[in-house]
Amino acid sequence: MADNSQFEAEFARIRDALRIPRAFSDEVLAEADSVASRNPLQDPSRDLSWLEIPFITLDPPGSLDLDQAFHADRLDDGYRVEYAIADVGFFVDNHSAIEREAWRRGSTFYSPDLRTPLYPPQISEGAASLLPAEARPAIVFSFILDRHATPRSCGIARGVVRSRAQLSYPEVSLHLAREKERANSGHLAGLEWSNSLVLLQEIGVKRQSLEIARGGISLPIPAQHLERWTSALAGYRLIFEESSEVEGWNAQISLMTGMAAASLMSARRVGLLRALDPPRPDRLRALRLTAQALDIAWPAKMDYDDFVRGLNTADPKQVALLHQAAKAMGNARYVAFDGEVPGNSHHAALAADYAHVTAPLRRLADRYVLDLLIELSRGSRPSVESRERLTRLPQVMRSAEYRAAMLESEIINFAEARLLRPRVGEVFTGLVINRRQDGIEVQIADPPVRAPIRFPPATKLRPALGEQLTLRLEAADPAMRSIRFAPVETDR
Repeated sequence: MADNSQFEAEFARIRDALRIPRAFSDEVLAEADSVASRNPLQDPSRDLSWLEIPFITLDPPGSLDLDQAFHADRLDDGYRVEYAIADVGFFVDNHSAIEREAWRRGSTFYSPDLRTPLYPPQISEGAASLLPAEARPAIVFSFILDRHATPRSCGIARGVVRSRAQLSYPEVSLHLAREKERANSGHLAGLEWSNSLVLLQEIGVKRQSLEIARGGISLPIPAQHLERWTSALAGYRLIFEESSEVEGWNAQISLMTGMAAASLMSARRVGLLRALDPPRPDRLRALRLTAQALDIAWPAKMDYDDFVRGLNTADPKQVALLHQAAKAMGNARYVAFDGEVPGNSHHAALAADYAHVTAPLRRLADRYVLDLLIELSRGSRPSVESRERLTRLPQVMRSAEYRAAMLESEIINFAEARLLRPRVGEVFTGLVINRRQDGIEVQIADPPVRAPIRFPPATKLRPALGEQLTLRLEAADPAMRSIRFAPVETDR
């Protein structure tokens, strides 16, 4: 039987060091119990006609905090898409204990053994979650798209929705794969909402083409994760995880919604955008030199996005270059404005103006942007308090993002050391994915580990990006959350 107690005790220590709360106060929980009983069907301001729409949700397996629900129809010359977002504001009152605690947290924090939610579970996994067969308050984006999946119009309104099914990415992938082989052979065929899955793929693919046409770019770098694994003695395993096609198509609907939100806020000259600067010229020059050193052709007139999009993840040298391409981009940030839209508010990776709106159960800022959009769509001028709140959100979200990144990093560092400790002295094969002043960074496929290697000043070893190295694990210290590999020098 797997013994995961050492792992989970360390996860708790890491969370405590980052001041991630262990629990909600009695006051917050009592308030959550009270507001969770609110019935959106009794709110006369809400449109109940959305209850007739067969929405579905698509999420990772086991998710309970369901932020978005999707439905699509085919029109003669395009598509109709309805995208419902959980309306947190129906349950979380301004100046309430729940709201104050949410501002202290900023976001939901994820650990392999548990999730630390932004809102109490009675709300985030219950009353506000778009669970199937339940009437839920929502903010609904209603799109009319042309045949290329470009929005011709977008309406935003508060309503009540009822999801018909809670689907996971793997089961939708399996269904669509079977449908591709033979029509109506998928296990989800024939249901009232089945056609939405077909249209999700169709619209998602077209939206991806539009992204490419406008110069957007998504870097296909597998993410390193630690997950529970009952077959392992330690109870956990490290994996490199890639997004599925279904996740990519679903993400395109979310991105389209965020861009529509940004467009309305920019037009009304008040809002909160998600921004990312384009790669700096010096970083692009360095990336071109790296491509040249790896003997990877990059035509002089080809833009960064077209070049990176064409890299082959099956080629070790091009995988190494992908990691360098990611470093050429900076970090995304929030930009609040009240008046002229700042010049630094564009999202370079999406090649569009964009706002976070589709994860209000997990990100603090989304709830307030949604509230703002409702006011703007009605033609109202947001209150002074509402506008002032927007100016405070970037700092709160920056702090939450930092803690989330540190939580993930510290957990991975501990897990690598703990899982590799019994293997000290063994030899591994690693791919050089980065060069540093004092050494290199390598990626090992089995186990899926990324690690720095520092060289003593006198070493003659100068491995190139994309080179495969033979490495010996010299140390693994879970207490220090560190591992140390050294190249096995051979005659070369």
